[in-house]
Amino acid sequence: MKRFLFAGLLLAAGLAGQAQDTTVKKLQTDATYTFKKDPNDTLSKTWKTGGVFNFNIAQGSLSNWAAGGDKFSLALNSLLSTYAFYEDGRRHWDNTLDLNLGYINTTSQGTRKNDDRIDLVTKYAYDISKKWDVGVLANFRSQMLNGYDYTDSSRTLTSKFFSPAYGLISPGLTYKPDKSFSIFLSPVTVRGTIVMDDSLAAKGAYGVDSGSHYKTEFGAFATVRFFKEFSKTISFKSRADFYSNYLHNPQNIDVYWTNLLAIKLGKGFALTYALDLIYDDDVRLFGPHSDAPRAQIRSMLGIGLSYSFSNR
Repeated sequence: MKRFLFAGLLLAAGLAGQAQDTTVKKLQTDATYTFKKDPNDTLSKTWKTGGVFNFNIAQGSLSNWAAGGDKFSLALNSLLSTYAFYEDGRRHWDNTLDLNLGYINTTSQGTRKNDDRIDLVTKYAYDISKKWDVGVLANFRSQMLNGYDYTDSSRTLTSKFFSPAYGLISPGLTYKPDKSFSIFLSPVTVRGTIVMDDSLAAKGAYGVDSGSHYKTEFGAFATVRFFKEFSKTISFKSRADFYSNYLHNPQNIDVYWTNLLAIKLGKGFALTYALDLIYDDDVRLFGPHSDAPRAQIRSMLGIGLSYSFSNR
């Protein structure tokens, strides 16, 4: 009897060991299993989002410097450029938002704003061919903080949030021969100028009638866009907007042109150069040149931190 009991225990132990060995092998196989995508699964992301954030800082100081200059200077500039692109078959919705803000502090002039911009562009379109689409484009531009025109003894308010602000709605056609270049054309565009500040509105600043907060224009609009990555480290982005007001001096075309060259200097650092030009026939500058419109030019060169992000 004892012999049969002992044999039974050995058999049970052997079966248990074999089962345990099978389980371990199965777990090892599952852990190293590579999941393969079903070839019939064609679902792709319809939203592509991302952007870049740049932060530049420059500081200088002088002590007993014979050539002269400010004893201390500090400049801070930031740029956030984001995008959100939606695509579903021939339909696509493209959105971009650019935010710029910069300040400079010097011993002689104190703290002043040297850059401030909000620029939102959204366009919903339908492809009618490989190189053409039809759709509606909208654009909003303004600034975040107060801006001033300075003299030796005083300062004058020139801008603030929604003073001015520009809004534009434009149905039209887009010609896009390749991924880096496109031209949008619209013969029927409504553009509005908003000046919410009472003191600026009373002066008739930015083309609004004196005492009015709004101005509406009707005309033709075109925008040319270019973006090219020449290498993994060098990219260039340019956009030029043109607007002609049918109701007042249509031959005087308003221009908004912005350019950004970015050169990566290693992980997390970049050199950027921005050049902007604005000409608005309805804008009279503050100060000694307030009698006629002038070309407004901004040029900024900076080296600093750079961070890119995307869901791709």
